[in-house]
Amino acid sequence: MIQLLYQASQAGVKVDLLVRGICCLRPSVPGVSEKIRVTSIVGRFLEHSRIFYFRNGGQEEVYLGSADLMPRNLNRRVEVDFPVQDKKLVRLIKDEILAIYLKDQAKARHMHSDGKYTRDPDFARKNALNSQETLIARAVKRQSALLVQEGKQAAAPLTSRASATRNGRRV
Repeated sequence: MIQLLYQASQAGVKVDLLVRGICCLRPSVPGVSEKIRVTSIVGRFLEHSRIFYFRNGGQEEVYLGSADLMPRNLNRRVEVDFPVQDKKLVRLIKDEILAIYLKDQAKARHMHSDGKYTRDPDFARKNALNSQETLIARAVKRQSALLVQEGKQAAAPLTSRASATRNGRRV
């Protein structure tokens, strides 16, 4: 898999990898992986999405899956990847999920060609974008809007950790 990603990079394909843990690929190696960026985001979600976005000959393709691209999952397990065929869902996944993760400043760590990670330069900024908290806030807002639309009383909303307090103390 790594060799295929290197070949894609050498052919001029831009590759963005959002990883949680181990990544054996080395990005930004001249002549090998100059078009590859690796970003690790470790935050509130222990399990994370397996989203595969491709732009193939101008056609956008999105697949969702149950496993990452580790050899154990490719060779020794039964895992599921499936295409997202609804164009509205493809756009939502690309523009409202992947785009937010790629803009993360608070939790993102960017891998360099030597395999070392550095935090995003803006991570300590007061309003640094935290992709997972942003997605939680959007989900809460959508759920509240749906409940209002249905005329139901909203239950206590799921709050982000950043704003959850009890007796004036952060929970």
